[in-house]
Amino acid sequence: MAQKKTDTIVLAAHLDDGVLSCGGQIYQRTQSGAGVLVATVMAGDARRGASDYAQSLRDRWQLDSSAEAVRRAEDAAACALLGADFLHWPIPDCIYRGGAAGTMYYQSDDEIFGPVHPGEAGLVADVVALLRALPAAEQIVAPLTVGNHVDHIFVRQAAEQVFGDRLFYYEDYPYAQKEGSVQGVLDRTGSGWQATVYPLSEAALRAKIAAILAYRSQFSTFWSDQTDLEQQVRGYAERVGGERVWSRGQKM
Repeated sequence: MAQKKTDTIVLAAHLDDGVLSCGGQIYQRTQSGAGVLVATVMAGDARRGASDYAQSLRDRWQLDSSAEAVRRAEDAAACALLGADFLHWPIPDCIYRGGAAGTMYYQSDDEIFGPVHPGEAGLVADVVALLRALPAAEQIVAPLTVGNHVDHIFVRQAAEQVFGDRLFYYEDYPYAQKEGSVQGVLDRTGSGWQATVYPLSEAALRAKIAAILAYRSQFSTFWSDQTDLEQQVRGYAERVGGERVWSRGQKM
């Protein structure tokens, strides 16, 4: 938990979402003396054996049954590079969740980026309870849900119940890189959206890239090498003018 006044809370579904999407603005805020807390909701250990699908992801990450502990350590290192505090909650990633009979709810890429499983009807309430325990903050930023990952959807729905119109939304990176993906979410979720763009200094871009590199296990999922990572991060920042957040009219 944060040791100083928290000015901004970035809500992440997974152990990299906040830094991937908001790393530059996090760095610039902490450098100016603001307190930033990155709170990750689905940061818990698996509570049952991994499915074949979950194991295939662990194999890609080159991790074993200690995968989530390693990923929490990666997130702590990334947040330290940006000067942010971090909070890890115990709900497992969707790839580890399932019903009482032992069947896992999400067993493919199509399923984790598809409809929420009906067996998880009560999960939003669990996330709401966690969010209500957060410290007070001037700004709360949640995933816009670009990419339609089920865990991002849970976090957004819960955040809207708790924070309502106070909420701001970050563009889920790297899913936001797909042409038309951000606008598609905005079009599906009503009108009145306004963007706030945060230009990023060279120092902020470098800090964001360094923080992303701290997530070693996730590297191969999105990038072929470090040059590819840097080109993509810089390319998207140039495309949108830095980092962009959305709201229903208020300004950050």
